[in-house]
Amino acid sequence: MSAPNALFSETILLLGGAVVAAPIFKKLGLGTVLGYLAAGIVIGPVFHGITDGEQILGVAELGVVFLLFIIGLELKPSRLWQMRRDIFGLGTAQVVVTGLALTALAWASGVLDWRGSIVAGFGLALSSTAFAMQILEGDGDVNTRYGQRSFSMLLFQDLAIVPLLALISVLDGGDKGSNAPLTDFAVAVGAVAAMVVAGRYLLTPLFQVIARTGAREAMIAAALFVVMGSASLMQLAGLSMAMGAFLSGVMLAESSYRHELEADIEPFRGVLLAIFFIAVGLSLQLDVLADNALFVIVAVPIVMAVKAIIIYGLCRISGSPHDDAIRIAFLLPQGGEFGFVLFTAAGVTGLMSTSTASLLVAIVTLSMALTPIGAALSKRLLNGDAQEELDEDFEGAGADVLMVGFSRFGQIAAQILLAGGRSVTVIDFSADRIRQASTFGFRIYFGDGTRKDVLRSAGIDRAKIVLVCTQKKEITDKVVELVQADYPHTRLYVRSYDRIHSIELRNKGVDYELRETLESGLLFGRRTLEALGVSETDAYEIGEDIRKRDEARLALQVSEGLQAGRDMLFSHPVRPEPLVKPKRAADPFEDDPLAGTADATADA
Repeated sequence: MSAPNALFSETILLLGGAVVAAPIFKKLGLGTVLGYLAAGIVIGPVFHGITDGEQILGVAELGVVFLLFIIGLELKPSRLWQMRRDIFGLGTAQVVVTGLALTALAWASGVLDWRGSIVAGFGLALSSTAFAMQILEGDGDVNTRYGQRSFSMLLFQDLAIVPLLALISVLDGGDKGSNAPLTDFAVAVGAVAAMVVAGRYLLTPLFQVIARTGAREAMIAAALFVVMGSASLMQLAGLSMAMGAFLSGVMLAESSYRHELEADIEPFRGVLLAIFFIAVGLSLQLDVLADNALFVIVAVPIVMAVKAIIIYGLCRISGSPHDDAIRIAFLLPQGGEFGFVLFTAAGVTGLMSTSTASLLVAIVTLSMALTPIGAALSKRLLNGDAQEELDEDFEGAGADVLMVGFSRFGQIAAQILLAGGRSVTVIDFSADRIRQASTFGFRIYFGDGTRKDVLRSAGIDRAKIVLVCTQKKEITDKVVELVQADYPHTRLYVRSYDRIHSIELRNKGVDYELRETLESGLLFGRRTLEALGVSETDAYEIGEDIRKRDEARLALQVSEGLQAGRDMLFSHPVRPEPLVKPKRAADPFEDDPLAGTADATADA
């Protein structure tokens, strides 16, 4: 069969495999990624429909490139800067700790010498960006906190490929010279700088010129040119193609053409990424697995378990809750695409035999195939009580009033402010509440009000008043203390939990506090009096008298203690006989139990 006809038939096989496998595996709840892998194994190693899987894999890697470009479009430079600690802190720790642990295991296996063990250990420490991001996208978790932390580690791994490739030349002792690693690093930094400059001053004007022509196909061609051109530039500099595409996406994240570019690239991304996963299945060497079945059966789960345990521990140390750490650990235990590059390079330079390199590639491929299953099983280890988190995007935030917490109390207060013509920036830490509020047209930002960086991003520097409407007393106190410490000139209006909390807030010097049940309790009592025959005017006057008494009593309690002003209460205590005889005599030094009843009545 001629080359054009072979290419045509292979394309039909790949597309047909995707069409058949994806719906079946999606219906079975196993995910499309596993379906594409299965399709590749059936087409290639089983029926030998396509024998050159590596060549197809090289072309299909463009799917990963397009995926990273789209992710970059959704990450503004400011957001990327906020992620720097996870990228360079957590990412560095993951690569170094996991690499050293797997190096020790490779050395202990006796298959490799110390140089080959280093390459194998750090090569296996890298994870698959394509697999992880596809699973995150499929579950809609890219913008969750654990999704962002996972992406930060993957992004650092893309950066780490440069020093790891340089490490191979150092271990090989080749004739490149001692300055070769430094030169490679300088070239990589220069390429990144060139990308940043081009993105800032060239890309947006380019799309403006093309947009004026009104040629739709030219816009699509320009989008493909930018993605593939930036990817090629990074590849020439020794970095990954995906890194170049990601940087170009970040540079265009604030462009007015961002959504149009995403729509243009998305179809190519979806098809090529599916072919990439099929190509991984095509590349699976069943004969290598069969010849080394026992070694692979032992090595794959050990490698994945070591990576998962280390990633879980590092995530917990760096502040992730249990559920998030579990999700990340089961999302990133596989080997990555760059492992193929490292092991092949090590085989060429003689740091390991080609058969060993092929075996490592097979281990990486099999670990990829097991990842979707592991990610699904991880849900059994979740506590289920973790707070769901969304991406913290504060674009457009900043108003005279900053409201922290959009509880029922806050929703009513916001209605008053909006009716008065005031703009309000609202932040809340409940993903469900934000989704519900958005259905009614409210613009609420996801964020933790106990964090200074969140308050700053939400516009506290421009706010005249901060309303703290959170439900839990301890959360309210944290927000109050943070605002008073870092923004002492900002007025604080606070919802208090109960009378004792009101006293504590007044002692802290807040500008205004209100118990969440005071006004509703007063109104409820007035309406009850009216139902009993009291006139509306008299009921209102009685309610106002209670309000004044309560305020005067509260002022006394702030200065003299909780027991002050008890004579201001209206109470008719009832002393019922106990149904069960007390087991001990009353302690004469205990507070009067009716005092608690009176306080509870006043705060109802």
